[in-house]
Amino acid sequence: MRYDTVPESARALMAHVAKLCGPEHAAWSRDFNAAFANTLLTTVRRHDDGTTFLLTGDIPAMWLRDSSAQVRPYLILAAQDEDLASMIAGLVRQQMRCIAIDPYANAFNEFPSGDSWDHGDRSDRSSPWLWERKYETDSLCYPLQLAWLLYCNTGRTDHFDNSFMTAVRRILDVFETEQNHAGSPYYFIRDTTLPTETLGDDGKGSPVAVTGMTWSGFRPSDDACTYHYLVPANMFAAVVMGYVEQIFAGPLNDPDIASRAKRLREDISAGIAAHGLARNRNGERIYVYETDGLGHALIMDDANVPSLLAAPYLGYCAIDDPVYQATRRTLLSSENPYYYAGSHARGIGSPHTPKGYIWPIALAVQGMTSASADEKGRVLDLLVAIDAGTHVMHEGIDVNDPHAYTREWFSWANMMFCELVMDYFDIRVRR
Repeated sequence: MRYDTVPESARALMAHVAKLCGPEHAAWSRDFNAAFANTLLTTVRRHDDGTTFLLTGDIPAMWLRDSSAQVRPYLILAAQDEDLASMIAGLVRQQMRCIAIDPYANAFNEFPSGDSWDHGDRSDRSSPWLWERKYETDSLCYPLQLAWLLYCNTGRTDHFDNSFMTAVRRILDVFETEQNHAGSPYYFIRDTTLPTETLGDDGKGSPVAVTGMTWSGFRPSDDACTYHYLVPANMFAAVVMGYVEQIFAGPLNDPDIASRAKRLREDISAGIAAHGLARNRNGERIYVYETDGLGHALIMDDANVPSLLAAPYLGYCAIDDPVYQATRRTLLSSENPYYYAGSHARGIGSPHTPKGYIWPIALAVQGMTSASADEKGRVLDLLVAIDAGTHVMHEGIDVNDPHAYTREWFSWANMMFCELVMDYFDIRVRR
C-alpha cells in the first residue's frame, strides 16, 4: 500500500515502528501501518474555518467519543508537526460547537442536513446537525480529555476559546442536572422492538436514587443502560473534571468553573465508592458496571470504552490497584457474561454485536492495562491473527471464525490497535 499522502511525521513514525518490530513482529508493523494511515486517509475532513470533522468510518456521521479516540495516537506527533496539531485542534473546536448545539446528542452531521440514524426518534430533537440524540456521559468526557491531552502534549491553548468555554459550562450544567435525573428534561423513545435502542418509563429510563454520580441514558456502545449509573463512565467523568479544574485554575483562570468541576469530581468519586462496588463469586471487592443506587447492580463489562477494564487507561486508578485487579480477573472470566472463548480467540464482547463476537477495542484495552509485556505481545499476536486478511481491525469478530466480523471500516478500532503497538514499545501520549 502507498502512503504518499500521509504526513511526513506519520510516515516517519510508521518506519520507526517497523524497525522496532523487526522481522519477528512484521505482522504488527504491517497492520500498524495500514491502520495508522487509514484514519488520516479516509476519515478526516478539514474545513475552511479551521474545524475538523471525522467520520467514524462506515457511518456518515461523527461521534464525539469515536472522533476523540481516532486522533489520540497522533498526539505523539503533534508537538513536532504543527499541521497535525492544528487538525486535532480543529476537531476540538468542532466537538465543542456540537456540544453547544446539544450536549445530549452523541453523534452529529458534517453539515446541518437533517440526516439521522432514525427519523422516528422521539426526543427534544430541534437541530438539523444531530445524527443521533442518545445521551451518553462519555460523549461529553472524550472531547474534554482530547482538549487536555492536546494542551499537555503540545502546550497549545488556542483551542481554549469562547466555544470551549461555552461547551464546558453546558457540560457542567448537564452533569449537575443528571446527578438528580428526576429533574432532567431529557427523554428518548425509539419505535423499536429492541430494548437496547430505547428508554423505558416514557423515555426517562428506570428509577434511580441520588448518589452523587451522574446519570447516563446509554452506554458507549449506544445501547441503553439497564441501571443508569454507568460506573466506568462516572470514573471517566471524575478524571476529566480534574482536567477541567486544572485548565480553569491555570490557563483560563475561572475559579467558578474550577470549583464546580472540583465539586463534581468529589461527588462522583464518593458515589462510586458508596454504590459502585460489590463482591464477585470469590468474595473479592470489585467495581460493578452499572448500578441504580437502589440495590441493583450488574457484574459485567462491555467492549466499548469507557469500560471497567479500561479504568487505568482512563487515568482513574493504577494498574496494580487491588480492587482493579480483582475486577480485571472477574471481567476476563466466565463471570462476565460478555467474555467469550472459542477455537480462534478469547476476549470481551458486547451485547451490541452477536453472541460469541469479541472486540479488538477490548483486546487493545486488555493489553494496555497489563503490566506484562508478554501479555501485550500475546494480545497483539491475536489481533493480527484475526484481522481476516484485511490488515485492519473490525468491530466484533466471531471467536470461532475470524472471517465472520462486523464493520469493514471502523476507525476507532484501528487506532486502539495502533495505540497498543505504540504502548508495547513505550511510546505513549503524555497525560
